[in-house]
Amino acid sequence: MMLRRFALVALAAALLIPAKAQTTSETPNDGLNLRFANGIAAIAEDKVITVDDVRREIAPLIPQIQRESRNEKEFNERLESLQDDVIQQLIDRVLIVKEFRKDDKKHIPESFIDNRIADIQVEQFDNDRSKFLGYLRSRGMTLRDYRKEVEEDIIYRYMQSQQRKSQSIVSPVRIETFYKENKDRFYQDDSVRLRLIQFSRANGESDLELKAKATEVLNRFHDGEKFEDLAREYSQDSRRSKGGDWGWQKRTDLKSEFSEPLFALKKGECTAPIITPEGCFILYVEDRKYAGVQPIDEVRDQIENMLITQMSRVSEERWLERLRRNGYVKHY
Repeated sequence: MMLRRFALVALAAALLIPAKAQTTSETPNDGLNLRFANGIAAIAEDKVITVDDVRREIAPLIPQIQRESRNEKEFNERLESLQDDVIQQLIDRVLIVKEFRKDDKKHIPESFIDNRIADIQVEQFDNDRSKFLGYLRSRGMTLRDYRKEVEEDIIYRYMQSQQRKSQSIVSPVRIETFYKENKDRFYQDDSVRLRLIQFSRANGESDLELKAKATEVLNRFHDGEKFEDLAREYSQDSRRSKGGDWGWQKRTDLKSEFSEPLFALKKGECTAPIITPEGCFILYVEDRKYAGVQPIDEVRDQIENMLITQMSRVSEERWLERLRRNGYVKHY
């Protein structure tokens, strides 16, 4: 049971505005064999980047592109753009590893590679070594080849993280300037931190019987007991063990029969019993956020992270452009 627009369970159906259903269809051919007839997408330094290399990277993403595309033309355009991005990433990976190996003092400890391979066997192959070795055979790889691939992946991620760390300080003036120029980005909707208690309607149970149960709980709440403790004791929803905590909910996420009484409350208040065909609900406002632009002190860390990400992206692109200029790359 989820109190989100895309939930597909009983309580969501009761409280939330229905979401549109999504349709799925069979994943189409990726077109790589037609685009690269000789099976080679690019060469970077001494590394041949094959169609199979590209296909491994894009295969998990094709269903999402298909769902988000409005027609076949848009799908094909987005698919080709994805292929180009992946090819460039594979080229950059080779160039970054080359940059790392320029320094003879740098190396990845064997134990790091061993640990990463062990993690991969657990995460992707249910810790079954025979499945793992079967995967290597399907790719025509030896364990030594795979160790090199894992080592290069560790190098790639390490070099990227080091590059991003070089851009980690943002001045207060820059944060304040960004806030003033982008205030509309920090508008927040009216929302509450919601806890609830649900009484599911048993066969033949009347509204009066449900209301009597809820009133008993409300009396204990008004006598000073914590709502979350009462939720753990009484609620029949899936978050009973969490004290009926449903996190932050926007006014627009909820149906009017729930949003109207809920958003009329202040922090620390709860609704009267709300009777529905499914049962009875008591909604509690643990915290409130009122609609409007958030003060800078509430979003300062968010802005700092945004600017660091922006600076890191620019810095990394300049770094990659330098590596590309100094490396050997051939596209097909």
